Amino acid sequence: MTERNKRILLSPPHLSEDDGEYIEEALATNWIAPVGPNIDAFEREIAEKVGVEHACALNSGTAAIHLGLMLLDVKPGDIVLCSSLTFVASANPIRYLGAEPYFIDSEPETWCMSPSALENALEALSREGRSVAACVVVSLYGQCAKFEAIERTCGKYGVKIMDEAAESLGASDGTKMAGTFGDLGVYSFNGNKIITTSGGGALISNDETKIRKAKSLASQSREHSSIGAYEHHVTGFNYGLSNLLAGLGRSQLRNLDRRIRERRRIFNRYRSGLEKTQGIEWMPDHFGDSSTRWLTTALLQSEAARDRVIHELDKNDIEARPVWKPMHLQKLFAGSRYQPHSESRDVSQDLFRRGICLPSGSSLSPRDQDRIIEVIAATLS
Repeated sequence: MTERNKRILLSPPHLSEDDGEYIEEALATNWIAPVGPNIDAFEREIAEKVGVEHACALNSGTAAIHLGLMLLDVKPGDIVLCSSLTFVASANPIRYLGAEPYFIDSEPETWCMSPSALENALEALSREGRSVAACVVVSLYGQCAKFEAIERTCGKYGVKIMDEAAESLGASDGTKMAGTFGDLGVYSFNGNKIITTSGGGALISNDETKIRKAKSLASQSREHSSIGAYEHHVTGFNYGLSNLLAGLGRSQLRNLDRRIRERRRIFNRYRSGLEKTQGIEWMPDHFGDSSTRWLTTALLQSEAARDRVIHELDKNDIEARPVWKPMHLQKLFAGSRYQPHSESRDVSQDLFRRGICLPSGSSLSPRDQDRIIEVIAATLS
């Protein structure tokens, strides 16, 4: 296959020459289990990087959401508010616990949870005499949600917040880092994220008790007896990250700031290369150059235009996708309640209908990006 015909992926892993350093050390010392010095160091380094006290490294972001909801005391039958425009992993753990999601629309300035829709939902539930166990706020595509307003509203109703920043490690609102708002934060280190441990995630908090409990739950809730037997008092899970993969995470984390600069350069190159092409509206950076641009996303004029561009890119061995299909439109959650941005506007549905995600991997070469820009410009012309 020639370089010209190489398939360009949406967001492939980006490994560096030094990424094997801690992995080789783990292999040499036989620390390949879900315990070891790399895990301890990775947790400490993540916490320091984003400005919190404690972190728990896990084998996926989904595991982090699941444990986080447990630590927020979500029980069967509870209502949990959740962003609708997101990947299904944000909502599935609500169902794991027997709770019911109530989906909240996006707003146009960030594409993240709409503070006005959130307030309307909480007001409606209050009138019904229903309480809310927690609110899962997704910081989408590398951008923080409007947490100042969200925290104010949730505080008014006594609702606990999970900052689900699986896609947004390294983003900020100018005051705090994504993942550090609310009661608990979540990151994902899946292979397509801005840094990766192959598969992995983290739960973060300033609450040491919660993170200590998360670590216990993630290792089957083992208690040790005086003679070394395992005792189990509560149901636990096999959610720990291996020391081997934590080593990859440590070296990847050292390059986080560089990866953010690279992704932002890719976004700016798209914007510059397509500035004369009509019918493209880029995802806003509401907080001013603080988004990581994990994925470059845009709105086209119509669903037909979006589909045509995706089809033409695919014909040229270029991967592109629609933005997330909102959870309130998924058959899985048929019957779940949903609060739109306003009575006349369903923002997340429109974003899905016209939105496109373009190749954004930090290893994307200018030559390959020129190829993408050429296809988009020709298709929309």
